Amino acid sequence: MLTLITSATQLVTPPRQRPHIGDEMNELLVIEDGALLARDGLIAAVGRTSDVLRLADQLAASETEVETIDARGGVVLPGFVDAHTHPVFAGTREDEYELRARGASYEEIAAAGGGIRSTVRKTRAASEGDLVEVGQQYARWFLKHGTTTVEAKSGYGLSVEDELKLLRAIKRLNERTPLQYVPTFLGAHEIPDEYRTRRDEYIDLVINEMLPRVAAERLAEYCDVFCEPSVFTLDETRRICRAAQALGLGIRLHADQLTLCGGAELAAEIGAVSADHLEQIDEAGIEALRAAHPPCTAVLLPASVFNLGKKVYPPARRLIEAGVPVALATDFNPGSSPTPSMQLVLSIACTQMKMTPAEAITAATINAACSLGRGRSLGSLTVGAQADVVIFDCATYRQIPYFAGVNHVRAVIKRGQLVGDFLATTR
Repeated sequence: MLTLITSATQLVTPPRQRPHIGDEMNELLVIEDGALLARDGLIAAVGRTSDVLRLADQLAASETEVETIDARGGVVLPGFVDAHTHPVFAGTREDEYELRARGASYEEIAAAGGGIRSTVRKTRAASEGDLVEVGQQYARWFLKHGTTTVEAKSGYGLSVEDELKLLRAIKRLNERTPLQYVPTFLGAHEIPDEYRTRRDEYIDLVINEMLPRVAAERLAEYCDVFCEPSVFTLDETRRICRAAQALGLGIRLHADQLTLCGGAELAAEIGAVSADHLEQIDEAGIEALRAAHPPCTAVLLPASVFNLGKKVYPPARRLIEAGVPVALATDFNPGSSPTPSMQLVLSIACTQMKMTPAEAITAATINAACSLGRGRSLGSLTVGAQADVVIFDCATYRQIPYFAGVNHVRAVIKRGQLVGDFLATTR
């Protein structure tokens, strides 16, 4: 099957299939009157419309099906890669949203039994089928807003069977929806109610029972830990991560979100692929990430800062200028960041973290894909890459974050196929 996208006002892509750092994050390739040809789900050609049409004509004779999408007046980009989400859970927490509006802090709500533990109680009561059903709704939201791949964390079960239930639901969603999921085990998200006075026993449960089951069933590629003194300490985080690595899982970390606790340095020390949040990171943490080998991507989550009403955002400029790979993500979850929109994240990144539109797009595409080990297939419009493409109803790529709060998506193509009847497109 051939899919042909023609006449884009701008076709925009990061130029390299590796993490972009420093000044490279501003180096987008912009093709005016751009076109893209996909064959059997992979990109076969990218260029000006006249050039791509010639190749399409040559190939069309051997194909039984050709779909042509006119992108006239629009901007074509790679599908967003959202590198930090919690997309499967039961229930919502709009009551806590109102409490925060009335002055309660996220930490106060959590200490009173709300927050993560509130969602855990609801998720434990839900069946796997229930979680898949509501997860399908959230998958549609991601796609509608231009996201074609998400990193997907568990973490709302906090028992052996409930964590497995969440990861199995993620696996089913990966099979049943066009959205692509990269699964991460987050059993160390919080200490559950029944272990509040027995935290060492819970950590042993994560290490000795949860992780081996997750690995045996191949339900996750990564392990994450919420590294904070009030949740899991540096030493506890290190123990869990070393156990996960011994089972073949990569490491991602919630680091330096609420306090400066050395999370970034730990991420670099243990070879984590990402350190996420980083609102409280200092120069020592930035230097540790810069020097990390293998590279450790700073995954910044400005929508969670915005939604919590906090004032301190991750220091994106300092990280970029230091040469740390920077990615952006929504942190979609029912408590601190109930938004699936990477477009909103781009707007917040530009206004509050002083990233340029080009840097924000690079962070939301190729750098995010590389943090998930998928830089060769996702995050750029490069020949041979997976044909994950979004058409935005904008005159230039800068208008995507500039017109904040607008869903600019006109069409989404996943693996070379137009997905969802919710999309308005001219064909």
